[in-house]
Amino acid sequence: MYDLHTHTVLTDGEMLPVELVRRLSVLGYTQLGITDHADASNIEELIKAVKKLVPAAEEYGVILHPGVELTHVPPAMIPAMAREARMLGAEIVVVHGETTLEPVASGTNLAACGCRDVNVLAHPGFLTEEEAALACRNGVAVELTSRCGHNRTNGHVARVALAAGCRIVIDSDAHAPGDLMDARAKKLIGMGAGLSSGQCEQALSFDIEEFLCSKK
Repeated sequence: MYDLHTHTVLTDGEMLPVELVRRLSVLGYTQLGITDHADASNIEELIKAVKKLVPAAEEYGVILHPGVELTHVPPAMIPAMAREARMLGAEIVVVHGETTLEPVASGTNLAACGCRDVNVLAHPGFLTEEEAALACRNGVAVELTSRCGHNRTNGHVARVALAAGCRIVIDSDAHAPGDLMDARAKKLIGMGAGLSSGQCEQALSFDIEEFLCSKK
């Protein structure tokens, strides 16, 4: 099991990073991305802090991928900031997509989908066919989320992503203990968005390390 999009007290989450690791390990997770909200003001500190936790995560049987979620970054600046995150040691770069819940700048989805340094476009709202095709070409996964509000367009995202042949990931965008999902809950998010049982299994069981390493 994996979750590539989570938050901690390093930004607006409620859990210490090690608590998040422990809680997910108990639920059966083996792959985790801690991706707190980042912009130019805090990107270096976030990555440095999470890298320190890798040995503790290993003790709990979890492979921890230090990362960031680029949030409300102007679209024109996303490629350079994603590259900076990589250079600072981020193993996963998530971009906060154009959810219908927040005033994310128009063009954010397109900038993320066109950037090979981005791994995941989170909660992309009304994802377009053009954006999905670009994501597919650049190996950017499109997220289905359990996050309240952000999940309003999951069905639309799933339909467009499947038609374009995009990689789909199912994440929690967890901020609190109650946001964490067991295996059944993750599958229900996928099926509730319109994925078949087989499509859910494909989204939930692919090789995370191979996927992330493909961007290095």
